[in-house]
Amino acid sequence: MTTPPTPHGPAPETERRRAGIAAFLVAATASFAFFAFFPGLPHVIDWGAILVSLTVGGLARWARLVRIDKKRRDLG
Repeated sequence: MTTPPTPHGPAPETERRRAGIAAFLVAATASFAFFAFFPGLPHVIDWGAILVSLTVGGLARWARLVRIDKKRRDLG
C-alpha cells in the first residue's frame, strides 16, 4: 500500500536524507572514476583510492546537508 501524495511534497527530513545520499553517491562515484580512468595514474584501484573516494563522498554529503540546513534556516 502506498501513501497518498501530499500537496507540499516530501517531508523535510526525507528530502534532506535523499539529498545526502545522492550527494554521497555522486561524489564517491566521481572520485572513484577519477582514480580508475585519469591518464597518468596507475590503473589499479587500491585501498587508498577506495578510502579517498569514501572520504570525498562523506565530505560532499556533509556539505550538501549544511547547505540544505542553511537554506531552510534562511527561508524561515
